[in-house]
Amino acid sequence: MSTHNLDRLCNPKSVAVIGAREKQGSVGCAIMKNLLAGNGKYAIFPVNPGHKKLFDLTCVPRIQEIEGAVDMAVIATPIQMVPDLVEECEKKGVAGAVIVSSGGREAGTKGKILEGEILAAAQKSDLRIIGPNCLGIINTTISLNASFSHLTPLPGNISFLSQSGAVCTSVLDLALRKKVGFSHFVNLGSMVDVDFADMIDYLGSQRSVGSIVMYMENITNIRNFMSAARAVSRIKPIIVLKSGRSHAGARAAASHTGAMAEEDALYDAAFQRAGILRVTEFEELFDCIEFLAKQQRPKGSGLAIITNAGGPGVMAADALASCGMEPARLSQTTIDRLDGLLPDNWSRGNPVDILGDTPASAYVDTVNLCAADPKTDALLLICSPAGTMDTRALAELLVPHLRTISCPVFTAWIGGDNVAKARQVFNQAGIVTYDSAERAVRAFKNLYEYGKNIERLTQIPIRTDTKLIIHRQTAENIIKTAFAEKKDGLVENTAKALLDAYGIPVNETKIADTEEAALELAAQTGFPVVLKICSRDIPHKSDCNGVALDLKTARDVTTAYRQIMANAGQHFPSAHITGVTVQAMQDRADVELIIGARKDPHFGPVILFGMGGVLTEVFKDISMGLPPLNRMLANHLIGKTKIATVLKGFRNIRPMDMALLEELLIRVGRLMTDFPEIETLDINPLMVRDGVLTAVDARVFIAPAQVTSPMHLIISSYPWQYESLGETVDSQPFFIRPIRPSDADLLINHFHSLSSRSIYMRFFSPVKQLSRDMLIRLTQIDYDREIALVALMGKEQSQKMVGVCRIIVFPEKTQAEFALAISDDWQGKGIGSSLLTQCLKAARQMGIRRVMGCVLAENTQMLKLGRKLGFSINRVPGGGEYELIIENDDLDIE
Repeated sequence: MSTHNLDRLCNPKSVAVIGAREKQGSVGCAIMKNLLAGNGKYAIFPVNPGHKKLFDLTCVPRIQEIEGAVDMAVIATPIQMVPDLVEECEKKGVAGAVIVSSGGREAGTKGKILEGEILAAAQKSDLRIIGPNCLGIINTTISLNASFSHLTPLPGNISFLSQSGAVCTSVLDLALRKKVGFSHFVNLGSMVDVDFADMIDYLGSQRSVGSIVMYMENITNIRNFMSAARAVSRIKPIIVLKSGRSHAGARAAASHTGAMAEEDALYDAAFQRAGILRVTEFEELFDCIEFLAKQQRPKGSGLAIITNAGGPGVMAADALASCGMEPARLSQTTIDRLDGLLPDNWSRGNPVDILGDTPASAYVDTVNLCAADPKTDALLLICSPAGTMDTRALAELLVPHLRTISCPVFTAWIGGDNVAKARQVFNQAGIVTYDSAERAVRAFKNLYEYGKNIERLTQIPIRTDTKLIIHRQTAENIIKTAFAEKKDGLVENTAKALLDAYGIPVNETKIADTEEAALELAAQTGFPVVLKICSRDIPHKSDCNGVALDLKTARDVTTAYRQIMANAGQHFPSAHITGVTVQAMQDRADVELIIGARKDPHFGPVILFGMGGVLTEVFKDISMGLPPLNRMLANHLIGKTKIATVLKGFRNIRPMDMALLEELLIRVGRLMTDFPEIETLDINPLMVRDGVLTAVDARVFIAPAQVTSPMHLIISSYPWQYESLGETVDSQPFFIRPIRPSDADLLINHFHSLSSRSIYMRFFSPVKQLSRDMLIRLTQIDYDREIALVALMGKEQSQKMVGVCRIIVFPEKTQAEFALAISDDWQGKGIGSSLLTQCLKAARQMGIRRVMGCVLAENTQMLKLGRKLGFSINRVPGGGEYELIIENDDLDIE
């Protein structure tokens, strides 16, 4: 869909209101009043044929009669009229429509059909639609209020998106009281077209937007949402209040993983992976809004707490402790200076309790001393009406000092009517203020954790050059055989064979379908042995007493076999019983873990890790993540559980080699990435004994896939299909592959292999070095948005990067721009041609219709290569560059 039209819709130069003259007091009338009150630089056209004139403006009976282009149409008519009106707008060339009319899908089947007709009419010309059933849109940067809200927000740098109009007006009412401003206020309504992903992409590109705050009920097209959020959250904070935290999602109780991977937890995993801060309450959402509007985000966890009474300070410290944090440890120098300032019985630590009878001037001096302490990352100032303290006078005294402090400062003036005027002083001065210490600490913690999560997501990984050895064809044959046999579940030994193909350690497992076969296999395996019921229809073996351990003799095996078969028949009379599995008895595990995965209909594959065993669903010590995984993400997945503490070594349990466990999680993620046919996978228990991992039980359920890999993921994975071998004109081999996050060092070395002239040709400016932010942006890419291929010479640790080619996809995903840089020593050897050709192939596979690039006139080698590959070359008027363009149909490549 057109991003250009979305930009015109959100920044209109002309607005037509359809339904503006219906009747005094109508929604259309309210929208017209708001537009006229804004005095923005846009033309307003009321469109409503045959009704009484309410405004001193010329009546326009039909939108086609408006002269010139129309960027925005606001439709406020009964929804039955909307499809025809949208079609009229489409014929006029209107960029987009804001449909406030209700009665769509929320009204049932007829309304859903109407929404389909509205979308069909809009898609004829890429007309964008916000709504229906929405409040409208406000853009304070151009004084636009195209909504029927009775309030208009103050200008600011926060953008607010919401599916609920009521939440919009509630936030707006609070914001005006707290003097919080917004750049954009958008009620998305039913999201028949423009959704959260579209708006995040758009707002992320606007300089007037500093952060994005959202109230969300559901997500449409989660992969697009994740792509947009991951791109924008690295440069602008995104905060969401997602409603529906109850057990509304259906539970797939056929496996441990399905029972524990509930829908709301999947949203948590998705938001965290996207770099989004999730809050759980409306109050918490607004507290974050106020902090972002008035203060910079905290850069560290060192919070200095200053209070005029002990109790509130203790509550603040307790609130920090409940978040796993501690107050900053003030330096001895600061303590000594406070000793000379405060009464002898002050707290002599953090929280700094200056006592209720201390003069206000001493409070101000304490603030300045603590702000100067090197361990202080933020200041929380607390005051309650204790002793002789005049809370309002103290607030007025503090304001000019707080404006000069470089770290974030926020206040908690605790009390009712006696301190309300003091809080108003802070609000008028643009200083963050809360009515309790706990709220203040929660807002600090939330925004600090947001920063830590972004730091973790953008961490540059260490290059290991370790390639996973997997046998994809073996795994594919196992799944194909199961489908041929019309099986939706793999029995234990087959499931373990699938895991083994991907390098996941399993114990040897054999199936016995008779008592005699069980005896024979037990003798071959060697006593003691374990027998387990083998049936894809029995979800948990322990539910039917289907496991017999430590069988030391043939008689034990005979007895156990008969008992297991009888128990299975009794508990699951309709189950198909394959027999029993025979396995060697394992030594007692130090720890039992669970690693699972399931394919959610909305979120795609989800990986689960935690404490395993029979009681795993009781303790629920689990964490969830989304593939693809790397070592850092796998490590974080492990670290979120309590069992991780035991894995690091506890009493007589030796420390686990975490790299092995991380790799196992990566392998499970790769298996789920490669095979969208896998619905559910359970490894429980994964036994840990003396640091050795063994999957001693496994279950896998499969079903025909609706899409091919990797389109079932909501996060783009490393595109292995773009790997290829090449050869220079003088027969030297090189390897082409997509860039990886761990390529930062290789990229730095490549940059230094470029002459100043080559750097200028690539960046159009004399770049001296690649900053950390540039390295992250150039190596940690989203393959839904960009193609970046590198050419490597040599092997493993001795490899060097000799070329990089990128194709950056435009938001509408039909056009892209290319860039190419080859090390000076390797120019003219065919590497650039190979890289650009492979990138163009990838672009064609992605559906890109046009690729273009800007080349300096003196870059004769690039111009020559462009002609060779079929680019049209045209001089840019008035400049020293050429524009190279190639259409998809002209790509003469195989």
